[in-house]
Amino acid sequence: MTNHQLQIKQFIFGPFETNTYVVSINDQSPMSNDQSPMVLLIDPACSNDWEQQELLRYINGLSVNRSVSPEDGLSAQRSVSETVCQRSGLTIIATHGHLDHLWGAKWATEQWHTPVLMHEADIPMAKAMQQQYNLFGIRAKAQDFPIEPITNHQLPITNVSILSTPGHTPGSICLYFPQSSTVNCQLSTINCQQSPITNHQSPILLSGDTLFRMGYGRTDLPGGNIGQLIDSLEHLFTLPSDTLVYPGHGDSTTIGAERR
Repeated sequence: MTNHQLQIKQFIFGPFETNTYVVSINDQSPMSNDQSPMVLLIDPACSNDWEQQELLRYINGLSVNRSVSPEDGLSAQRSVSETVCQRSGLTIIATHGHLDHLWGAKWATEQWHTPVLMHEADIPMAKAMQQQYNLFGIRAKAQDFPIEPITNHQLPITNVSILSTPGHTPGSICLYFPQSSTVNCQLSTINCQQSPITNHQSPILLSGDTLFRMGYGRTDLPGGNIGQLIDSLEHLFTLPSDTLVYPGHGDSTTIGAERR
């Protein structure tokens, strides 16, 4: 029986204090010879050199290969993202297309030679990043970065479900790790006071800006829809009560606490 060790590292980055998560899973099967972790980088919000180097030091410590070139050994039958993600050991995912979750997207895609994966409904928003800068009065030129639609078969980690949760944006998603695959979980944080959680076997939800501790995502920005958000929240509230929720901003919570 394959045993997976899940570890989550949380960083708080950028002027909007966005949570960036690095999820790593090691295959603990006695039959496995590969000790390199599979890594998901969720919402690369690092907005300056210090934050980028902080993130890079941590991921390098996980022994993730970042020397892969997008042109190196690609199969014509596979998309660039699928092949490169599998070879680099790291996949970049955005829970939605808002600027505060993508400050570091261009840097990250160049660092690991792999695109940002997001729901196809939010790709136009992310590609029109300059409009978001203008909306928030940010006097800077938005930088383009490679984006591809997310599909489960592209992910090197198979024991995660991508949940479509529109409302905050049309293409908002959550990442759900069921209890059966979560053996050990550690939460480490930068710039916050939460205590580490170890040896926890509850399901885990990375909820982006759909669900927060004692709150939920705003719907007054372009593409927001309160009716869709209510439907998405009702769907999330069907998850087990002990599901640990790690949102795009603020502290962690559980489904049971928010359902009340």
